[in-house]
Amino acid sequence: MKFRTKIKLRGINPYVMVSPARALRIKADWKKPMPVLIQVNGQPDPAWPVNLMPAGDGSFYLYLDGVVRKASGTGVGDMVEVSIAFDREYRSGPQHDMLPEFAARLDEDPLTKARWEGLPPSLRKEVLRYLANLKSDAARQRNVERAIRVLGGSRERFLAREWN
Repeated sequence: MKFRTKIKLRGINPYVMVSPARALRIKADWKKPMPVLIQVNGQPDPAWPVNLMPAGDGSFYLYLDGVVRKASGTGVGDMVEVSIAFDREYRSGPQHDMLPEFAARLDEDPLTKARWEGLPPSLRKEVLRYLANLKSDAARQRNVERAIRVLGGSRERFLAREWN
């Protein structure tokens, strides 16, 4: 499915809204994060896997990852053509290996590990994907520390959301 829309900003996150009618055409009666393949203005090629996030009224937020915005040369306020298809190859559960330093930190505190294991699989998958895609050792270390803090109960932002 293709449609034209404007890239908006929610907090610090660029997104486009997928209406309830469009969401029904992608996958009928889907209420949870929906795995899709997307392109903006035909990029990236191949299409990028992402989850549409439910807004609670039948519509979904399509947050536009930096990879997608860079490949498409787009930014907030741009009118874009969005292509979305349900990801039939999607597998639930984590797709990225857990970083050894993250696993070691989880093993240090049973409560933090229990909170990690209590997260929905889609959120665990998102955290592991995020940590795996960080480019520098310093960024990985900083974000492993942040993940451990929020899993331990700290009130702060991580992965563009408030925790605890």
